[in-house]
Amino acid sequence: MENNNNRAKQIVDRFGGQSSLAGMLGKRQSTVQHWVRIGRIPAQWHKPLLELAHEKGIGLEAKDFVPSEIPGIESSDGKLGVLLVGLGAVSSTLIAGVEHIRRGTGKPIGSLTQMATIRLGKRSENRTPLIRDFVPLSELDNLVFGAWDPIPDNAYEAACKSGVLDKHEDLDPISDFLKSIEPMAAVFNSEYVKRLQGSNVKTSSNHLEAVEMIREDIRQFKIKNGCDRLVMIWCASTEKFIKETEAHLDLENFLGALKDNDENISPSMVYAYAALLEKIPFANGAPNLTVDIPVLDKMARDEGVPICGKDFKTGQTLVKTVIGPMLKARMLGMEGWFSTNILGNRDGEVLDQPENFKTKEESKLGVLEYILQPDVYPDLYSDAYHKVRINYYPPRGDDKEGWDNIDLFGWLGRRMQLKINFLCSDSILAAPLVLDLILFLDLAKRSGMSGIQEWLSFYFKSPQHSPSIYPEHDLFIQQTKLKNTLRWLMGEDQITHLGMEYYQE
Repeated sequence: MENNNNRAKQIVDRFGGQSSLAGMLGKRQSTVQHWVRIGRIPAQWHKPLLELAHEKGIGLEAKDFVPSEIPGIESSDGKLGVLLVGLGAVSSTLIAGVEHIRRGTGKPIGSLTQMATIRLGKRSENRTPLIRDFVPLSELDNLVFGAWDPIPDNAYEAACKSGVLDKHEDLDPISDFLKSIEPMAAVFNSEYVKRLQGSNVKTSSNHLEAVEMIREDIRQFKIKNGCDRLVMIWCASTEKFIKETEAHLDLENFLGALKDNDENISPSMVYAYAALLEKIPFANGAPNLTVDIPVLDKMARDEGVPICGKDFKTGQTLVKTVIGPMLKARMLGMEGWFSTNILGNRDGEVLDQPENFKTKEESKLGVLEYILQPDVYPDLYSDAYHKVRINYYPPRGDDKEGWDNIDLFGWLGRRMQLKINFLCSDSILAAPLVLDLILFLDLAKRSGMSGIQEWLSFYFKSPQHSPSIYPEHDLFIQQTKLKNTLRWLMGEDQITHLGMEYYQE
């Protein structure tokens, strides 16, 4: 029986068959026969074939080389449901952006899955396909959005209120689509985010009942929208600070805590637990504890579900994960790093509450310590002072401004200073991260990966990691880990950047 998924044969046939293509390439027919036999064309031939197709007027795109089914990876075909917890600035900006990209009226700037390339093999091979053409990701046209939020505003109303995108230029042209996305009633407790109130809230007798309500929402959403797969992302506000307790250690304790309405079970844990029960990949975009607890870590591994988090890496911490490694790479000392921010969106309002800021502070403060390793380099960093402040300032809305003052010292202890002023839009930076996480988590699930996805650390301030190791915060090490994971999935060699073969006879 003919394999309809044999992309190699499909491409070869466009050139008139094996003999015809071999002649065009000046190669033996056996070379092309081998491609058809294995069902794929080696990556080093993608660029020459694309150029040849252009020359001959043959319709061929880079994505045509990637089969929908790859050994060990389930098909990316079908609808992918995206369940967003929170329909505020980040989620509404994401949804609007994806719709503009689908209509050809916007570009996915900031998204690795859509715009970044990946090097394959040696530099001399010149193989650098787009990531979306290299790995089988879900097409953006197949994404279906749903959300929960305690505030009943639809995606259009939420986007207008957040003020991230221009109402007339960005939102009104797609208003019908945005208005069709109305939030489901949320599991919400104002004790965890005291600055927020909402009327679109579920009523339950205990946390366990709330879990079942979320599961029913998930099932109904999947049926209503004809989804083949689902992904859940926490895009809601930062919850108050919670430490790991006995309630989080194992399933027996956790279930007991759910039944007893234990205060150590936050709303985000209710969503995460429901997702894992439904075998849905889950990402935590806030600094909440959420899935970063033993019971849910083990459950994710046992149930074959990928998880990752926590806290989207967007503004000031993104800068730290670049500048910090630079200081260490050059063996420059640091006396102190003072960071302050102002922002006026919903997140800023929530973080104005000390209990919620404590959660964010814990996420942000650990970055430099892990990067600089003061125990390894005591002469350079043992006395370094690190301070972070976040101030709610309503006039700025989503336009966050961060100031960093870094006191350095170099040769013979000579003092220096580095000052950074970063004016950015929090949601504009976060939206492409969420898109990438949606697509990569879906890929991970289809590839049989489960538990903590450390290769997605690139996207988080406080990345989840195995308890046996420390987290990696260096942005470029994180990027290498991400791309090497994609190479590994697709059977390509890892890139070490050694390159000695170019200089040794």
